[in-house]
Amino acid sequence: MERGKLKKKHKGIYSGGGHREGREKNINMAQPEKHYKVFFLAVIAWLVAICVAEIPSCHPRHKAAVVKMDEASLTVNNELDAEMVVSWLSDHCYQCVYQPLGVVPAGPGPGLPSSVDFTVGTQHGITLQLNSSLELCTVHYHFWEHGNYSLWVKNLNDSSVVNCSMITDTETVNSYLPIMVAFLLFTGLAILSAIGATVMGLDAVKNLMFRLGNSMETERLINSDLGFPCRTVETATDTILPGPATPSRRLRSLDTFRGLSLVIMVFVNYGGGRYWFFRHESWNGLTVADLVFPWFVFIMGTSISLSVSSALRCGLSRFSLFTKAVWRSVQLFLIGLLIINPNYCQGPLSWDSLRIPGVLQRLAFSYLVVVSLDLCVAWNSLDNLPVDAWWYSAREFLLYWPAWLCVVVLETVWLCLTFLLPVPDCPSGYLGPGGIGDMGQYPNCTGGAAGYVDRWLLGENHIYQTPSSRVIYKSHLPFDPEGVLGSINSVLMAFLGLQAGKILLHYKDQHSSIMARFLIWSLVLGIISAVLTKCSLNEGFIPINKNLWSLSYVTTLACFALLLLVLIYYTVDVKRWWSGAPFYYPGMNSILVYVGHEVLEEYFPFRWRMADSQSHAEHLTQNLLATSCWVLISFLLHRKNIFWKI
Repeated sequence: MERGKLKKKHKGIYSGGGHREGREKNINMAQPEKHYKVFFLAVIAWLVAICVAEIPSCHPRHKAAVVKMDEASLTVNNELDAEMVVSWLSDHCYQCVYQPLGVVPAGPGPGLPSSVDFTVGTQHGITLQLNSSLELCTVHYHFWEHGNYSLWVKNLNDSSVVNCSMITDTETVNSYLPIMVAFLLFTGLAILSAIGATVMGLDAVKNLMFRLGNSMETERLINSDLGFPCRTVETATDTILPGPATPSRRLRSLDTFRGLSLVIMVFVNYGGGRYWFFRHESWNGLTVADLVFPWFVFIMGTSISLSVSSALRCGLSRFSLFTKAVWRSVQLFLIGLLIINPNYCQGPLSWDSLRIPGVLQRLAFSYLVVVSLDLCVAWNSLDNLPVDAWWYSAREFLLYWPAWLCVVVLETVWLCLTFLLPVPDCPSGYLGPGGIGDMGQYPNCTGGAAGYVDRWLLGENHIYQTPSSRVIYKSHLPFDPEGVLGSINSVLMAFLGLQAGKILLHYKDQHSSIMARFLIWSLVLGIISAVLTKCSLNEGFIPINKNLWSLSYVTTLACFALLLLVLIYYTVDVKRWWSGAPFYYPGMNSILVYVGHEVLEEYFPFRWRMADSQSHAEHLTQNLLATSCWVLISFLLHRKNIFWKI
């Protein structure tokens, strides 16, 4: 919530005047289907734009001009004979000090109020505190977007008792209605796609297609896009960006999982309709935006396990695989440093303020470390393991104990640095946001040891300048959510994904065993998270925190990732109820989609000038269509067998 601004004083009560997403069906007919699909996509995208953008209740005709998105107007009416100070505190701000909102003068006479207008935020509930020489009252309220409210402060029955009452003057805007409409539209499209796939799978329809078109071409299209992958675990050797492997060599669920994470990542990076839950959490806790990057790291680790095993069985040397991994990591790091960097939006890159950490930089580091560990412990063949050995029932874990030992050492380093490293003017083990948090005692301690290490090692000018903690906690220090210490825990996240890959390797085609072990690992990680957080948001030993990439954040997100992977694996690769579309296509071209959406973000059709920039509906329409464009692009590239490898 932004700090309210004092506006001019007046009498009385202030009152204002009042896709298509690329979810492609896995249906392919003869040549004309290429054209009708593109046309169908364009029509649906147009309908989504019209339907969502033109919802009457999402565009109030008579809202106050001064009230912006996620804001409401509050008029404080003071009938007391003393000046009154108004302060506020967000429910989302843990152990914070009240922030001044403004001053309301004393009333000019008995029964005559003095009124001042303020702007208040609507994302979270807030507590208003009214003080004169003493505290008069506190009012807790959750304001709604574009609403007009009045707070009346008066003496009750001419006594010294102060009464504070909140009144809603005008109807508010339901800012969540566009999300519901978009959800229904995309759900309808998914249902239509499923019905179409079922119809196209009927023998009578297939025979008709054979008679109407070139039978050989139709058979190739049906096999390539309607067919489902073999349930073997051999995959392409490209673990970051899968190449054009045949379906029989891939687990389709892995690319679907990767694509799902990537599509959500693109959507939230484009703005997520400017809803707070599609943005990163200010400090402790989780939003939708906080889920996807760890999931992408997790599935990268799973792919590493499968691809390294496949390469070793093909006779490639470990040294050649290591050199390839180093080169790929260098490329990822340079792409993130020089191409996907917020500095280039401000003109030519300035080396004095170049941000060194970043998403691709962290992926590069995690990838290199996990590949190196796997190359040290991976077996060339898993076919000749002794079945009667005592460790055989837990072979997917015990065979790789040296790698686990290395990860435990890394995690010990993180714990020691986080809780024991002396940070100037900050308590040991501080995990808070600084700013106005912790009652304002440690305003310069944002991130504790994690922030201190980044500022000391990289310099304040080379890390992220506008962290999410500024939104609520008013912190002013730079802090990088992709910093040095957090990279240790991203290695742990990728390694847990590697462990999932080991399960797939050792229990190939044993679906019940695979899913049971995924669920067991998910349960273990969930218990660890519960212990670390004490099942609370802020009171645990190590709270869930995306900015810090805390240990509990990794265990919690890995727990969720394994549950989601079980669901996708069961529906896509076991039961074959779902082909993975449309997420399968961006999952096959992940680096191209990620780099492309960052570089082309400001260009049409991914962004355009909006009629009302303070409308959630228009932002949501723009962000959904931009994301759908990338799904469509990845689908078309898949049809042309075009994949970007590094």
